[in-house]
Amino acid sequence: MTLRGKHIPRTTTDQRLLDWRGPSDWVHTDPWRVLRIQAEFVEGFGLLAELGTAVSVFGSARTVPGSGEYELAEQIGFSLAQAGYAVITGGGPGVMEAANKGCASAGGVSVGLGIELPLEQAMNEYVEIGLQFRYFFVRKTVFVKYSQAFVVLPGGFGTLDELFEAVTLVQTGKITRFPIVLVGSDYWKGLTAWLSETVLPAGKISQHDPDLLQICDDPAEVVRIITAAHSLAAAEQSYTDMT
Repeated sequence: MTLRGKHIPRTTTDQRLLDWRGPSDWVHTDPWRVLRIQAEFVEGFGLLAELGTAVSVFGSARTVPGSGEYELAEQIGFSLAQAGYAVITGGGPGVMEAANKGCASAGGVSVGLGIELPLEQAMNEYVEIGLQFRYFFVRKTVFVKYSQAFVVLPGGFGTLDELFEAVTLVQTGKITRFPIVLVGSDYWKGLTAWLSETVLPAGKISQHDPDLLQICDDPAEVVRIITAAHSLAAAEQSYTDMT
């Protein structure tokens, strides 16, 4: 900036920074929010930089402990950890807690990426590495950056948001394709039928876009789908490197 005459401030930048007096509403302005956003990216990237291969598990926070759905998520977290994957969830209750619990019980790395909500929601007790975010879009970026697959159990709007965010990023080539596994065929069959029978014939998606989603019910099958996809990707990369 160039400032002359009456536009030159009467105080220095350092003086304004270090002076405790004056209104505090500046901490709620957009420039300050930019710094907070930057700080969240730095914290998230720094926390997970050495995480290793990881899978994100999504699903409803309303899933009740002891239910079949909770136990299924717990088995999936356990199986993923046994296969050598860290497990990332939203850090909350329900499916998230179950997946973190299964991962931790198998000796895996259990990660929680929480979000500030109007109703306070603390990290579940099975999260070993956790970070609470203010901004949804920063949290989503961290989920995608450090995940090599998404596993999606039954859930509501938040789960659907994460699901279609991932599908869109893969479809548009914004991220390298990775497995997106829907768990619970009875729950998801209406959605997949609508995509194949309504959205596709209407020309709103491409012929192979429905193939971006795979459905299964068995934790072992979830792991098989993910490991098979990663083995294929590694083989293709090795072939590309040789040629």
